[in-house]
Amino acid sequence: MAKPLEGKIAIVTGASRGIGAEIARSLAGAGAKIIINYFSNRHAAETVCSEIMEAGGEALSVRADVSHSAEVRILFDAAIGRFGRVDILVNNAGILLSREIADIRDEEFDRVWNINTRSVFYALREAATRLADGGRVVSLSSTVTRLMLPNYAAYAASKGAVEQLTRIFAKEAGGRGITANIVSPGPVNTEMFTTGKSEETIKRMAAMSFQGRVGEPRDVANLVLFLVSDEAAWITGQNISVSGGAA
Repeated sequence: MAKPLEGKIAIVTGASRGIGAEIARSLAGAGAKIIINYFSNRHAAETVCSEIMEAGGEALSVRADVSHSAEVRILFDAAIGRFGRVDILVNNAGILLSREIADIRDEEFDRVWNINTRSVFYALREAATRLADGGRVVSLSSTVTRLMLPNYAAYAASKGAVEQLTRIFAKEAGGRGITANIVSPGPVNTEMFTTGKSEETIKRMAAMSFQGRVGEPRDVANLVLFLVSDEAAWITGQNISVSGGAA
């Protein structure tokens, strides 16, 4: 039985851990060949590659700092050089900063903006000319853009820009049959979310969902898998929340 993404080539940025790693495994399980982008954790990226290959899939880990345009070009070069084209782009790389506006230093704001927003701009710019016709783009945002939570201003601003970049790209690239959508998770049980939070804080945030729990990476990966499939060909320019109803 054919797999829904058989023969497709997918780049997943920030795919060595957390949500990105789960997305990579999910798309590989559906038949896609995966380019696992990472920046600092080579061991984690190669572990994900090994898991995919042991399950019968194909994967390539590529180190690239996606906050730099030249390295994003290298990432696309590596994918096309190995597999011949790129069909799917998942903009997942990101960092979290939780601090009041008054306390955010210039270099901290720049780092959040560079990793969360510039990376998506650079990737979309490459995708505009190098993504195959009928391709799929999914950019990861966050429900914090809707909740206006204290301490999340820099992070929410960076993700709000990602949403606008992706929507406009969807219109610009639509003539080639390309779709581009945004997935906005609520709290997800990853190292990025739990680090620095007390058990009480995590429980309070879990209670915001209708099911009384935080999400799991698989919850997000399931939606991404649908959006990059043929079944979602008529869905584009949308921002879909994965938050258990919290936002």
